[in-house]
Formats: sequence, C-alpha cells, structure tokens
Amino acid sequence: MVNAPLIDTTVPSPCVDICRLDAQGLCVGCRRTLGEIAEWPRAGEARRREILRDLKLRTAR
Repeated sequence: MVNAPLIDTTVPSPCVDICRLDAQGLCVGCRRTLGEIAEWPRAGEARRREILRDLKLRTAR
C-alpha cells in the first residue's frame, strides 16, 4: 500500500491542542471527528474548507 503524500495547503488546522474525544466522538478542542482529524494532513484545500464549514455548523448547534 502506498501512502498518499501530504498536501501543502493554505487552510490552517483548527486544532487548539486540546485533543480528547467527547461522548459523541468529537474532539473537545476543535470539534472534528476522528475521521476528519486523520484525513486533515492529506486533504486538499477544498476538502479542508468543507471540514471547517461542517465545524461551524456543529458548534452553532
């Protein structure tokens, strides 16, 4: 299996170095899912922006 290369993009990570999952499976610090956190390093700019939009909706609830 070949690992996908890391993609250098301009969209900064929402990580705030509080890395614990709550009962819903969301990071207490940034509110991403474990899947989103794992995907972030290889995600392109469009996907990263999509994740950030989802985070805004999550935190607004």
